[in-house]
Amino acid sequence: MKKVLVTGATGFLGSYILKELKGKYDIISVGRNKEKLMEIKKDDSKIECISADLAELKEVLDFPEADIVVHSAALSTIWGSKKEFIKNNVTATENIIKYCRTKKARRLVYVSTPSVYTGKKDRLNVRENEFDSGNKLNYYIETKIAAEKKVLEAESDGLDVVIIRPKGLIGIGDTSILPRIIEANNKIGIPVFKGKEDILADMTSVENTAYAILLCMEKEGVSGEIFNITNGEPTNQKKLLKYVSESLGTEFRYKKLSFGRIYMIASILEGIYKFFRVSKEPLLTRYTVCTLAFSQTLNIEKAEKLLGYKPRISLRDEIKRFGKFYKEKDHIK
Repeated sequence: MKKVLVTGATGFLGSYILKELKGKYDIISVGRNKEKLMEIKKDDSKIECISADLAELKEVLDFPEADIVVHSAALSTIWGSKKEFIKNNVTATENIIKYCRTKKARRLVYVSTPSVYTGKKDRLNVRENEFDSGNKLNYYIETKIAAEKKVLEAESDGLDVVIIRPKGLIGIGDTSILPRIIEANNKIGIPVFKGKEDILADMTSVENTAYAILLCMEKEGVSGEIFNITNGEPTNQKKLLKYVSESLGTEFRYKKLSFGRIYMIASILEGIYKFFRVSKEPLLTRYTVCTLAFSQTLNIEKAEKLLGYKPRISLRDEIKRFGKFYKEKDHIK
């Protein structure tokens, strides 16, 4: 059985990648969360678990050999110091590339982000090459673009690589998108911008993303390719929120806001936080405002054609599963 090394294995997506690969590959699971690594090992003693700092080259080169590497580890928050983003997203990726060369890995699958498309305008049916390589909306976007560049440079030097950009991951274990919607509703209401009631959003079941990564690992003749991944169900923002509220059995409240005013406030807050080196994320960021105020849907024809990708679970079913789990965990009384 071939061996695959998965970075970021203790994260949300990483846990689903492991589920997808079990029984198909021998797995080396790499992460920072030692407690979760112990849980992985307890659940399946066959999985090799390693706690490591990917920014430390010596630690990375000490990993056992693997035929395929799935690099899903990243600093994926929307706020933090540039130094930390470079360390975790660029340096770590450079080290993984060096590992692939040293250990003669057959393929590197790099998990990037569709955040590279984000800006102050609606983006519909976006293809993989339609992004601003100089996008500096935040350090996360800037460093993920830089890491993609490193991966593609490695491909031009002979390493077999595939890049995947999965959009808006949701599912059981999500700590970002759906929980943030619920938190906003509980505090001030979900922000809705005036004159922007027809926003379209693209999201992806985390299970479908893990399946797409498996396809990226196994499909021949796709080295150097970048693939958008979504559920293929662009959905009106209001309808999407209705699905979520129905799954939770609760009513959502909405707060109408002015985009121009809120974007200006976000810019000022970012400036203040950077000047005083505040590590905590501001209440508002320009990135958050843009994701709420503008449509963004991705074209996945390339993944469908070259990978044979077809979503296995619908958006609504994934939201229902999340809602059921969330209620059973007594988050909602």
